[in-house]
Amino acid sequence: MPRKGTMAEQERFNQSPSFADVDLYESDRALRDAVVANGAVDEARMLAAFGRRWGAGEMAEHARLANENPPRLQAFDARGYRRDTVEFHPSYHHLLKESIGASLHCSTWTPAGERAGSPAEVSRAARFYMVAQVENGHLSAMITTRSAVAPLGAGPPVAAEMIKKVVNRHYDPSFRPWEEKFGLTLGMGVTERQGGTDLGGGATRAEPVEGGYAVTGHKWFMSAPMSDAFVVLARAPDGPTAVLVPRFRPDGGVNPIEFQRLKNKLGNRSSASAEVEFRDAFGWRLGDEGAGVRTVMEMVQLARVDCAVSSAGLMRAALSHAVHHTRHRGVFGRRLAEQPLMRAVLADLALESEAAVALAFRLVRSFDLGGESAAERMRARLLTPTAKYRIAKGAPALVAEALECLGGNGFIEDGPLPRLYREAPVNAIWEGSGNVVCLDVLRTLDRHRDEVMAVVAELAGEASDLPGVAATVAALKEAFEDPEPERVARVAVERLALLAAAAALRASGSPIAETFARTRLLGGGGITAGTSRLSVAETDRLLSRAMPE
Repeated sequence: MPRKGTMAEQERFNQSPSFADVDLYESDRALRDAVVANGAVDEARMLAAFGRRWGAGEMAEHARLANENPPRLQAFDARGYRRDTVEFHPSYHHLLKESIGASLHCSTWTPAGERAGSPAEVSRAARFYMVAQVENGHLSAMITTRSAVAPLGAGPPVAAEMIKKVVNRHYDPSFRPWEEKFGLTLGMGVTERQGGTDLGGGATRAEPVEGGYAVTGHKWFMSAPMSDAFVVLARAPDGPTAVLVPRFRPDGGVNPIEFQRLKNKLGNRSSASAEVEFRDAFGWRLGDEGAGVRTVMEMVQLARVDCAVSSAGLMRAALSHAVHHTRHRGVFGRRLAEQPLMRAVLADLALESEAAVALAFRLVRSFDLGGESAAERMRARLLTPTAKYRIAKGAPALVAEALECLGGNGFIEDGPLPRLYREAPVNAIWEGSGNVVCLDVLRTLDRHRDEVMAVVAELAGEASDLPGVAATVAALKEAFEDPEPERVARVAVERLALLAAAAALRASGSPIAETFARTRLLGGGGITAGTSRLSVAETDRLLSRAMPE
């Protein structure tokens, strides 16, 4: 076992102690407030136990090992036959087993493929957010499995049988037909070489055959490639169609899904993303021919929500490491966290992190309530791309600033912040980059203007006593009415996200709501952390909420 430095040595060398064995739930005031405000107060005891489990040093070590030992493609076996499998480090399997054991992949669904009752979404989001602080790569399989259940509801009876095997807590990584397994995971194959934005422009074909379709073509990205089945978009005779493609054919033979290579990604390195070739791979149709894009849109929306929640988790992790380090690092005769300039930076980071949590969890609550409320369904539809835009695009900058709080130590691969920094950009790209989700907001406005403006009015009402709300609503309406709305789409979505975050903070009774509105809606600060002109009292409040001493 490596020798750990004693407290005396840590003091002498001015190094912060290891940040491990942390209670990710009880130490996070913003999370606890969001859970209560969004209807999951009865879940608190379970979430506290979960936070202790995932905050343990053991889980951090598995995260390190899974990322330092990335997956390997096994395209062929020793005799030259195609194998098309991916080998993962045991720590990756351990993380997946833990997350599946906690139902991160399925707790928002019933075995019949229906949405689980409230507060299933909020409860899962809390767990997902805590896991994201530890290891994001394996969450790709949780995202794809959870979201892919949505289009399976439009499939044949075999799809319903698969859902039953998804909605359990059994992790089975074996490579064999799904009928023989107790637990399944699902992947996605949507993006093609010529572009990922235009879902209807794919060249992969789906030809009708007895009992289903034969899928032929190439996918530039296929997420979670060791899953048991994949939701694939392909061009059938009547247009783009969603097809469920299993790893094994109904006769028990391996489906001809050939893995060309694993992507060499900037981050998310513990997981695999594959480039694949389908060679008359068998699949079952999901939904109507020609309606493939519409069939997969709920899947896309659910994945976007997870991107927002995951990014909020990354922000929280980065903030936690920055606060922990600065509280133990001495400089110029005082702890670094006591220095006024560092306090200004940390308070700004805490403000951004807490607002991200409030925005994400109020969005998730809309999915819990959407089954009974058309207004909440529209709120979810409008704010899903909006929240993803604001939170996912804000995460890389926040992580970079937190990394800087550790100085040179933050830039060294021995610590977790470089991994967080590499992880941060992916959620802004996955399931719609910034421009794509902004255009999605404009499409919703074009088709449902009255309902969209009703959501804006509701948000304004919830935050009506906060500074800058009236001006923000006026700026938002001006952008929505611009003769060239695409030109100002980012302006509109940014203002909408800020309004929604302020409303979420106010509705939850957060003591930082007014601070957020004054600094973000009224503005006046700079573009970097530490420039918001927070008062001493505001700084004290934010830092006391950020993490217990």
